[in-house]
Amino acid sequence: MSTLKPEISSVDHIQGTDSASITIVEFGDYQCPYCGDAYPIMKEIEETFGHQIRFVFRHFPLANAHEFAFPAAIAAEAAGLQSKFWEMHDALYENQYRLDGELFNELAETIGLDLERFQQDSASEEIKRKIEDDFDSGVRSGVNGTPSFYINGTKFDGGATDLYQMLKESAE
Repeated sequence: MSTLKPEISSVDHIQGTDSASITIVEFGDYQCPYCGDAYPIMKEIEETFGHQIRFVFRHFPLANAHEFAFPAAIAAEAAGLQSKFWEMHDALYENQYRLDGELFNELAETIGLDLERFQQDSASEEIKRKIEDDFDSGVRSGVNGTPSFYINGTKFDGGATDLYQMLKESAE
């Protein structure tokens, strides 16, 4: 049974409260079609279970297969430095079908970022290191594809639909 390494900390992107009974960690790739399919289901899980869920996203860009996965992760992290990680996260998945190098500045503008700062931050080594640390965390935790989910620290074998079903059944 694979467990999450390292534990969730202040460097993670977290939605929800610490008092939530269920913590879901997703290792995702913004260009992965399966992650794109999982995105609306994860949104539905958050809406359905609300305060019971704490959601954490870690980057796992499969750069060999997806040329824009790492640049998209950089865009999300750069947005995060302006407190808009989740807005960029959502915008990237909602525009996944047209992911390319031109899209990032457009989305940055759409979500109201300071564009000059966004571009400077996108070039920072600190951001690249954060993404690489997330990726290493995935490798250490036993991630072998995206999306991969961990429920309260333990790897969940199944996709977002299976996860939603399991949560619904346990809530009944």
